Amino acid sequence: MTQTVVLALGGNALSRAGQSGTHEEQDANAAAMAAAICGLLDARRGVVIVHGNGPQVGALALQQEEGAALVPQQPLFVLGAMTQGQLGSLLALALRNGCGERASQVVSLVTHVLVDPDDPGFAHPTKPIGPFFPPERARALAAGRGWVVGEDAGRGWRRMVASPEPLTIIEADAIRSLAAAGFLVVAGGGGGVPVTLVDGWLHGVDAVIDKDLAAALLAAATGADALVLVTGVDHVALDFGTDRERPVDAMTAEEAERHLLAGQFAPGSMGPKIAAAVRFLRAGGKLAVITSPPHLVAALDGRHGTRIVPARTRAEARR
Repeated sequence: MTQTVVLALGGNALSRAGQSGTHEEQDANAAAMAAAICGLLDARRGVVIVHGNGPQVGALALQQEEGAALVPQQPLFVLGAMTQGQLGSLLALALRNGCGERASQVVSLVTHVLVDPDDPGFAHPTKPIGPFFPPERARALAAGRGWVVGEDAGRGWRRMVASPEPLTIIEADAIRSLAAAGFLVVAGGGGGVPVTLVDGWLHGVDAVIDKDLAAALLAAATGADALVLVTGVDHVALDFGTDRERPVDAMTAEEAERHLLAGQFAPGSMGPKIAAAVRFLRAGGKLAVITSPPHLVAALDGRHGTRIVPARTRAEARR
């Protein structure tokens, strides 16, 4: 029986630290990611891929500002749709080229996500986008361009934009149908294009939705068996960065939430992944996994990574 997996990839997986974000760099990164995903297809798993777009949408916003004297600037939600097309195409081609016949039915779907126009996230921008800057350069850009800037998990300073809570995946039924029909679906790119519902009409709104939270919502809405959150480390760790650091192979949702509330997981890195895992399980999901790309299949089989499950014994969590 085929298991359906929603796989969440960060935008940083396609535009890595230290890279300038050229097409050639992102194409090579997509090819490496596709090689890892091929293993899931070999294991007869149906896959829906959600990807981030923080570096790409921020870079596109910079290009819009620089070119404003020549062509009209487009709003941020439109840039989100543009990067969905860009990265969806990049991943689709990488999967077709890397996985061959196994990915012959890959399709990328522009996806919209409903948000609340009164969400407090609009008043407190927290989502980092675009390149990293030294603190002085970031503050100068903020003053000159009206940006909100902040430090991103100790890695440098970036532009911050609104990140409201995702409420509904508009195309969830279509994604579920495509996955059930055997398609490898790329959807919810960049967390989805944020829209609000006003007087029966959907309107785009300037924000970038957290892709991990959107992936959790999509996994629950489509009845996925598992949510896999891909990151740069093999395991979740407690007391990360200290001499007490230790990897975690399994947690219940209750344990994960307790560690999250205790401040164990940084808001800009592991925190959203833990929150997404807990939400998926609270909505009826069976398994959430956090691991690095080379270990996707092993993590789903209980041989690697960090597995988070509903309230069960730790022995059961390892299965």
